[in-house]
Amino acid sequence: MYKTTAKETLAIQTKQVMPNDTNALDTLFGGSLMAWMDEIASISAYRHCGRVVVTASINNVSFDHPILAGDYVTLEAKVSRSFTSSMEVFVDVFVEDASGKRKKCNEATFIFVAIDQKRNLIRVPELVPETEEEIKRYQSALRRRQLSLVLAGRLDPKDATELKSIFYKEEG
Repeated sequence: MYKTTAKETLAIQTKQVMPNDTNALDTLFGGSLMAWMDEIASISAYRHCGRVVVTASINNVSFDHPILAGDYVTLEAKVSRSFTSSMEVFVDVFVEDASGKRKKCNEATFIFVAIDQKRNLIRVPELVPETEEEIKRYQSALRRRQLSLVLAGRLDPKDATELKSIFYKEEG
């Protein structure tokens, strides 16, 4: 099977926050942002494998700064690691106000799986990280995956080798 670089999976989308996207405080509804993130993450996952993908889970969403009505929101999604049939997609969210100042305000990690016409899981290509940030996210993705599997009861904590390596240093 072929390999894909992280940069080949990059998907970018910019939206303006309109009044119908906001709550009573004139800030973007969190659910609207999550929908936007899911959409751009699915495009990134598709670019990685070229197959139908579906959201399997959302492992982390942080809402660090409010996004106001009228702001421009840029979402950047990139596959951070692939496994047998699943892909972790990291989404960074930036806000740009009327002055043109841009800052990171949110991020999330989504898990997608690739499926065939009968909705069976199918293999996805290996991901090759290149930049320092891509390598960091690639390496930490296995820990996030193991934590998620342990919490779901699908992995025995004693078998979570990457997680254990954080807390226990090998003696020797």
